[in-house]
Amino acid sequence: MLCWGNASYGQLGLGGIDEEIVLEPRKCEYFHGKQVCDVGCGRRHTAFLLEDGTVYTCGCNDLGQLGHEKSRKKPEQVVALDAQIIVAMSCGESHTLALNDKGQIFSWGLGSDGQLGLNNFEECVRVPRFICQSYSDDETRLQTTLTFIRKQTNNDRLSVSVNRNIKSLSDVQITQVACGYWHSHALSRGGQVFSWGQNRYGQLGLGKKGQSISTPQIIKSLQGIPFAQISAGGAHSFALTLSGEGGVFTFGAGGYGQLGHNSTNHEINPRKVFELMGSVVTQIACGRQHTLAFTPSSGKMDSFGLGGNGQLGTRSSCNRKSPAPVKGIYPYIYFLLPSRCIAEMEQCCVKRIYAGGDQSFANYCTNLQNLDDVRIKDPHRGICTLTEDIIQKWLNHSPGRVPQEISNEIDLVFSSASCLNGSFLSMSHPDHYSTSSKCSGVDMNMARILFHRVIQQDHPEIAQQIAASLEKNLIPRLSSSPPDIEALRLYLTLPECPLFKDRNNYVTIVIPFAKSLLSLKEAALRVLGNWWSTFEPPVFQLLVELYKDVVVYLLQMHKVGIPSVEQRIFTCFLDTSLRFLEILHTVNERAGHIIQYDKFYIHELDDLIDIRNDYVTWIQRQMYPMVSLGHDGVVTLCRYPFVFDAQAKTTLLQTDAVIQMQMAVDQAQMQNFSSMFLPAVESVNPCLILIVRRENIVGDTMEVLRKSKNVDYKKPLKVIFVGEEAVDAGGVRKEFFLLIMKELLDPKYGMFRYYEESMLIWFSNKTFEDIDLFNLIGVICGLAIYNLTIVELNFPVALYKKLLKKKPTLDDLKELMPDVGRSLQQLLDYTEDDLEETFCLNFTITEENYGATEVLELVPNGEDINVNKSNRQDFVNAYVDYVFNTSVAPLFECFYAGFHKVCGGKVLELFQPNELQAMVIGNTNYDWTELEKSTEYKGEYWADHPTIRLFWEVFHSLPLEKKKQFLLFLTGSDRIPILGMKCLKLVIQPTGGGEHYLPVAHTCFNLLDLPKYTTLETLREKLLQAIDHNQGFNLA
Repeated sequence: MLCWGNASYGQLGLGGIDEEIVLEPRKCEYFHGKQVCDVGCGRRHTAFLLEDGTVYTCGCNDLGQLGHEKSRKKPEQVVALDAQIIVAMSCGESHTLALNDKGQIFSWGLGSDGQLGLNNFEECVRVPRFICQSYSDDETRLQTTLTFIRKQTNNDRLSVSVNRNIKSLSDVQITQVACGYWHSHALSRGGQVFSWGQNRYGQLGLGKKGQSISTPQIIKSLQGIPFAQISAGGAHSFALTLSGEGGVFTFGAGGYGQLGHNSTNHEINPRKVFELMGSVVTQIACGRQHTLAFTPSSGKMDSFGLGGNGQLGTRSSCNRKSPAPVKGIYPYIYFLLPSRCIAEMEQCCVKRIYAGGDQSFANYCTNLQNLDDVRIKDPHRGICTLTEDIIQKWLNHSPGRVPQEISNEIDLVFSSASCLNGSFLSMSHPDHYSTSSKCSGVDMNMARILFHRVIQQDHPEIAQQIAASLEKNLIPRLSSSPPDIEALRLYLTLPECPLFKDRNNYVTIVIPFAKSLLSLKEAALRVLGNWWSTFEPPVFQLLVELYKDVVVYLLQMHKVGIPSVEQRIFTCFLDTSLRFLEILHTVNERAGHIIQYDKFYIHELDDLIDIRNDYVTWIQRQMYPMVSLGHDGVVTLCRYPFVFDAQAKTTLLQTDAVIQMQMAVDQAQMQNFSSMFLPAVESVNPCLILIVRRENIVGDTMEVLRKSKNVDYKKPLKVIFVGEEAVDAGGVRKEFFLLIMKELLDPKYGMFRYYEESMLIWFSNKTFEDIDLFNLIGVICGLAIYNLTIVELNFPVALYKKLLKKKPTLDDLKELMPDVGRSLQQLLDYTEDDLEETFCLNFTITEENYGATEVLELVPNGEDINVNKSNRQDFVNAYVDYVFNTSVAPLFECFYAGFHKVCGGKVLELFQPNELQAMVIGNTNYDWTELEKSTEYKGEYWADHPTIRLFWEVFHSLPLEKKKQFLLFLTGSDRIPILGMKCLKLVIQPTGGGEHYLPVAHTCFNLLDLPKYTTLETLREKLLQAIDHNQGFNLA
């Protein structure tokens, strides 16, 4: 036993020493070889409980508080208790209580205010007396009884004349109690912290100070946090969380710095001790006006507060406002004896710490494995949590009605945020002691296993009890301002409960749970986002799938029909579920895609809602926000575009195009109508007509577009090739886009740079062409999307990111320039210290233009800045920014302006970059079997017609390039739409004439005129001949 502090009355048990104060920990030789298991500290006396159940006391005995008349300076046995096996004890200012193994309580010392619990008010009792038979079957009641009696003598004291249970806590299972000089605390098995007594300094933690409170009150600002220990000093209080770095909350008197906040202010609300952050504190102990905190992992014991009697152990009598190490305790949990006893140095480790009055004690042992961590859950002193043992206890009862005791326990666990937040704590690295805003400390696998263990088909009554507790007690009481991050764990674990997968619980549990989460303050949501971003993809996807299912369920209900009186509730439910998904989607994006963005798609939407009507409503709200203001009881899914799959987004784009085109046509017709009566008004064409020559397609197109107004781009596009007879129902338009893009991207213009390794192109910052050509290409791309036509544009995804105002990244550079991207990644991944010597880089980039080499600085004075470990990420960022942004800024701005002349609008906001790319250039996910399945036949042809069978046999035998040529011949593009092969709708019909005729394609309608060939060879020859000569239009 080590002791330090006030020794003026012999309360340290050091014998007849001269010093009245001991400034640093000193060994109490009396307990050498003995096992001390508890220490009680009064104002001027101390009681020691040994492992064999004997009690020793020392210190002031003016009022009989030692229980014996022997020496006061050293610990002496209380012989009157010799026949008892004492299991717990506590000291008041001038009285002592002891509890034996039979639940009997003994008291002695000052009794003038009834604090001894005897039936008389004797001034003092000098020999231990038995005062009551308590509840031997419930240790928590014993501890409650024991500590509730311990009161102090002061004008504002609480006093009792007989041992009583506190009625307001009679139905609460108490697991810990702590008494200050004039106030008390209790920790329930449900994790709630109660307080009552004097509140002059705010020591009750209720957010106010002043009048004493005689009825136990819940400290609401601590609700939801799983606590391991509570402690109380003279007029200050501490609460230690179950895990987390520095999870220590303090409140009450701080005049001497005993709260550890580096100030002398009093605190009326529990406040976290940030000075202890990063330290895994496992024990706290409060004296009259000082505090001890122990961190075994570093062997560090901190003290703070009043130090006038040496109670801080800092070799000084000065006060400390913030935690400072107790002298003699060093890293690796070794305790070295004071310097004056250096010759007697021995290794040991601190096991428990105690404080009271102006003295401090530390129990130590030489067995390094025998550390006492108050956070290690003990069923007798910890909150109730969901464990394998307790679940097995619940499942052991016979199926049917749940026994009352088990029912109460189930309700306790699943009604308490503290109990659930203290469950499923990780024991592996990083363990729950590492809980922070980046680490939840939760073992998600354990949570899943235990939830599935407790929810079983064989025990539906348990599942019903749990559901009722969650619905009625837990979820409605969740706070929007949790006091600490440890109160957020249940938001991760609860969705793993199988009850959340049951559609019957969607409205009663799953949606209210989401609503509680959405009500959290921004800081709490940010922490949850950090925790979610650490999830394994399958775990994160399960959460996403859960709320996707909820949305589908609600929409299915709506389609069946919802009474008008319930429409508002339905809207709230749907909006809540979608907003929850929106948060998950944001987390997914910020974390670099835990799961692919298409995992958020709800494919059933096309069948459950009118997507076109939803888009129109959304646009109206965008245009007239003050009119709708969300009071029309309708949720527009366009607010949550991440749930739309490719088919839905294509429908939205088509809808937008139709609306814009119709508006442009209506405007043209109105102008034409006016021109009939007003000569000054010029008539206009309701379509955008491009009359072009194949040999001058770029020049003719630019000429028409230069003369066109922005509104003209919104009109339906019609293309006419000079000298060719064709009605443009889509096919001529397809070929126009194909030819003009091929011409514009021709290397002879030098507008784009081709990268051989990736076979992609990017803007050339050294082009000599008119910058207006980039505007034209932007317009052409916009027109292609607007008119739902695929064009060949071999840009990387970075182009579409920029069009959607998203920043390109290193991954985009890897796509465009794989060799450079790999080199930059190697730079980031390099772990050795010789990075500068190995890579020899500075903040410059070398470019070759027309045979000349040019060195360009990425940042001002970049040539003088070497790339090292600390700035390499900045270098990579600057490199990526130069390639995609800085070097091509004026060219891209023209392209962007041209594109947005046609496609500017809200609809683009709904697309992901990859989706927009697929809309422009289609994709190459060829499924030739699907093409055959979706083909329709006209006239005499059917699927098993001999000519049709010959056709598909020939087609499937063609190499990939010839198949792509066939698509080009038939549809005007060798790529397929974003929705896949099934959307091509190939139609084959017979044609008159003989076998010497070639197949004819009507690209406008994806229609193939196929003569009735009778042999495989003839069909192959004619088909290849047709697809090899696929340019030009004539009326067939």
